[in-house]
Amino acid sequence: MFTSTPARLLICSVLLLLFVVQAKTYGQQSTKMGEVRFTADNQDERDSGVWIDGKYAGYVKELKGDRKVMLPPGEHEFVIRQAGYKDLTKKIVVDPDQIQTIAVVLEENPKLTYPGSDAAEFRLDIQPKRAAVFVDDSYMGHGGDFGGHFHSMLVSPGKHRLKVTLDGYQTYEKEIDAVASNKSQMKIVLEKGGNATPGQ
Repeated sequence: MFTSTPARLLICSVLLLLFVVQAKTYGQQSTKMGEVRFTADNQDERDSGVWIDGKYAGYVKELKGDRKVMLPPGEHEFVIRQAGYKDLTKKIVVDPDQIQTIAVVLEENPKLTYPGSDAAEFRLDIQPKRAAVFVDDSYMGHGGDFGGHFHSMLVSPGKHRLKVTLDGYQTYEKEIDAVASNKSQMKIVLEKGGNATPGQ
């Protein structure tokens, strides 16, 4: 017995629709993410940088709303850094459609030495301001910590390596010569897919 052309078309359409619905459902199931949130009690902890699986994600107080942390299911490593404190490392198993919270409680680093009274002062205008700033591979803070009239970075006299990095942008690196008790300004603009541009 042969099926008429309209009937064949109807059967094919129904089968195609079922296939699309199944594929869409599978896609939704396989991409369900879990959310990780942060709590912090003081300003230093709220300004701490967050690395997830080795990549810089931003600083604690900004990782919400449009920048909330959504991750695929499985184990993820979080490293939270702040100048003057020991790194906080946490491993979290993320479950789909679940919210987990990391309490950011940092311990001061007793081995850290601070610049003396003859420290050089650098005022940095960094774009984007959320980029992570390192001096000699030590995390100093995010770009917004070192600009404007009331924020700057103190560095002991001598030569140092400055690095500014943000995922999706070209890393900026430069050797700086910190002159005792000297004040200077720098503008650093990270370019997406290009080289970071140092200013004068």
